[in-house]
This record gives sequence, structure tokens and C-alpha cells, in this order.
Amino acid sequence: MKVNEPGRLSSIQAYRAGQQAKDAKAAASKGAQKDNVVISAEAMEMLEAQRTGGAERAERIEALKQSVQTGSYHISAERLAEKLLPYLK
Repeated sequence: MKVNEPGRLSSIQAYRAGQQAKDAKAAASKGAQKDNVVISAEAMEMLEAQRTGGAERAERIEALKQSVQTGSYHISAERLAEKLLPYLK
């Protein structure tokens, strides 16, 4: 068995060139297609709810930030354990 055959590299290079030409042709034909996105009615409702509830949410977040900074925010250990339990099973 010869490891360093001179014709071996040229056949690999020819194969790669053919593959690249094939890939370029496929990319050119796909370039004519345009992406199309359709947003469902449910997604639109969720987006609208998120936009309208932004002020209320911002107020709640600000109140939580203030209570954390002042040290008056306390978490119930039982409630935290109940929320973490499903992840530990």
C-alpha cells in the first residue's frame, strides 16, 4: 500500500471542487426564495398583553427592588421548598 500516491490528492481536490460547485448552485437557487413568517392570533394576544401590562410590571419590579435594597424582602422557606421540589425529583 502506498501512502503518498501523487494522484490521490488531485482526486480529492476534484471531488471537493465538485461539491463546492454543487453547494454554490444550490445556494443560488435557494437565494430566490424569501422567508415568510406568520404570527398566530394567540401570539399576537400574548404580545399585546405584554405591551399593556408593562407599566404594572415595571411598578411591581421597582417595589421589589426597593424592598430587596432595604432588606425588608423576605422569602418563605416553605414556599421556596415547594417550588424547588419538582426540580429535585
